[in-house]
Amino acid sequence: MKRFVLSTAVLAATLCSFSTFAQTAPKSTGDRHPNLRVAQGLVAEASTRINDAQKANEWDLGGHAGKARALLVEASDELKKATEAANAHPN
Repeated sequence: MKRFVLSTAVLAATLCSFSTFAQTAPKSTGDRHPNLRVAQGLVAEASTRINDAQKANEWDLGGHAGKARALLVEASDELKKATEAANAHPN
């Protein structure tokens, strides 16, 4: 039961983080940086797939799925920073 509660808490925190990064992604990503936009989409897709796997396995994947989703949040943040850095560099 403890694992279920912990997994649920981690999932809730991760979902909040993903909704935040989706809203804060720079609008110009798709215009000037299509590769970063695609990468950001793949990160979001991976998160969705992990969520589906957790549901199919009743949320118990030894904590590894939650850790993977946390790493995806970190990857998303880095992609956002990469886009901001690219926008700051004149072409």
